[in-house]
Amino acid sequence: MSSSTAAPGQSPIAEAAPLSLCAREPHVPADRLVAEMVPPPRFDSVRFDTYIPDPKQPSQTEAVRVLSEFAAGLGGAHASGSGKRRWFQKKAAAPTGPRGVYLDGGYGVGKTHLLASLWHATPAEPGQKAFGTFVELTNLVGALGFQQTVRTLSGHRLLCIDEFELDDPGDTVLVSSLLSRLVDEGVALAATSNTLPGKLGEGRFASADFLREIQGLATHFRSLRIDGEDYRHRGLPEAPAPYSDKQVTKAAYATEGASLDDFPHLLDHLARVHPSRYGALTDGLAAVCLTEVTPVPDQSTALRLVVLADRLYDREVPVLASGVPFDQLFSEEMLNGGYRKKYFRAISRLTALARDAKSLVKA
Repeated sequence: MSSSTAAPGQSPIAEAAPLSLCAREPHVPADRLVAEMVPPPRFDSVRFDTYIPDPKQPSQTEAVRVLSEFAAGLGGAHASGSGKRRWFQKKAAAPTGPRGVYLDGGYGVGKTHLLASLWHATPAEPGQKAFGTFVELTNLVGALGFQQTVRTLSGHRLLCIDEFELDDPGDTVLVSSLLSRLVDEGVALAATSNTLPGKLGEGRFASADFLREIQGLATHFRSLRIDGEDYRHRGLPEAPAPYSDKQVTKAAYATEGASLDDFPHLLDHLARVHPSRYGALTDGLAAVCLTEVTPVPDQSTALRLVVLADRLYDREVPVLASGVPFDQLFSEEMLNGGYRKKYFRAISRLTALARDAKSLVKA
């Protein structure tokens, strides 16, 4: 029984202090990066039949049909049947047409739901199919090296890449080379993005200088447009207003497994932790409580926050905050720039997590 006490008229609170994201500096071994290339907890149980198409958007129903057929077509043996070619076997001929599907659409139309459903529907063991965000894929190459990444993924039937973005020329050349090698090995591809494959990198760097690589990426995919409005806001009220510092702090102490940090210090800490570790940074958290939320000061900081928002959303971690509302995190210049789609996705996801956190504040 807890020995915590409270002053008259006050509710008892948990005796243990909250956790702190700023106190965590996780180390993530390369083998964990590979083992975790599966749909995140939020999408662990989704399937095609749990996706509810908007009757006003026929492209959503069509996407389910096309992806279901695509999954069924991946049921055959891969290469020699074991995922590896023997030295005396001839290399399989490279596919002449697109070897993948590319889900293009706005925020919250269910692209990740459909991508995870494709992964689940593909008749292969988890070790023969991989699922990760674009950032996680580039981090895997950084951890394993290019050749080892090719060897690790070449035995797969399917590679699903969520949130496909090309933020710099180095990523463009790296991913173009990696996916070309994997397609040659017989790996099927599926990706989601808010940008058509031929438009990747636009507004972020001189994409015209890398047009060959970008066009090469586009040839691997059949684009599938998914129209619709953000389901996270469909028929729901506006995002809850921020709470006071006192309310957020009290909720953090009262919630077992919650973290409590002031926002400016958290942004500083994210600069010292590689984005590949942001998932591990959130391990075991029941909620994230943030005080003094302010607009982010620069683009590098904003992009790190986007990655953290994605990892929190994947893991369904509620976010309770004081300060400015989440739709004021990014400046007008940022929201009109080349990374605007990332920022709008972060706002959408943090708003959903803020709604999830409302129950942490007692009336």
